[in-house]
Amino acid sequence: MTNQREPVRLGDSLHDVVRSLRPDAASPAAPAAAMGGVFGRWEEAVGAAVAAHVQPVKLDGTTLVVKVDDPAWATQLKFLEGTLKQRLLEVAGATIERLDVRVSR
Repeated sequence: MTNQREPVRLGDSLHDVVRSLRPDAASPAAPAAAMGGVFGRWEEAVGAAVAAHVQPVKLDGTTLVVKVDDPAWATQLKFLEGTLKQRLLEVAGATIERLDVRVSR
């Protein structure tokens, strides 16, 4: 048994949280790492211009829910979707198959 006062890696803590929320998940470590990468490295992955108008809200498996601050950005994301998916894979290690865009006012 380890000393409970020892530091715990953030990834390990996130893994435990994800596992507790979705005990039926086949591989909770992968979603935990992807979630941390998407939310923690968002601006690096998508760029400052996109990050100023588009924010990740939820990662559910391979579906990423984002909110945009203007309907024009919802349209723009249709053109950028392939590039964003590739950048999130490269930078954050997240495989995104579907982008769910929601407009926020």
